[in-house]
Amino acid sequence: QVQLVESGGGLVQTGGSLRLSCATSGLSFRTYSMAWARQAPGKEREFVAAVSYMDDSITYYADSVKGRFTISRDNVKNTLYLQMNSLKPEDTAVYYCAAQRYGYGDYITRLSGYEYWGQGTQVTVSS
Repeated sequence: QVQLVESGGGLVQTGGSLRLSCATSGLSFRTYSMAWARQAPGKEREFVAAVSYMDDSITYYADSVKGRFTISRDNVKNTLYLQMNSLKPEDTAVYYCAAQRYGYGDYITRLSGYEYWGQGTQVTVSS
């Protein structure tokens, strides 16, 4: 049974930092490209960042988070991370991790391609 479990969310002030984790089990983590997405109240879920299964230096970011967020993965711990710095109130959302087997190229920026999703962790940034 595949499980993705996010953690690390919380309440932080504008300009603060948080590190999200996504612990996975039941899948061959090394063969999955991984992503973070977020959904704010009343809005559609949107892509945040992705990292390729082929090479963890192959990463993609939404323009809104580029330069502030960093996605990374640990193929020994089967865990995905999202380091979020310089947080803004507009970053407030539920953050989800997702997995896509053998996802490649910029296709991994498309949320429709992801097979497995976690339950999400709330991030709230106060002004």
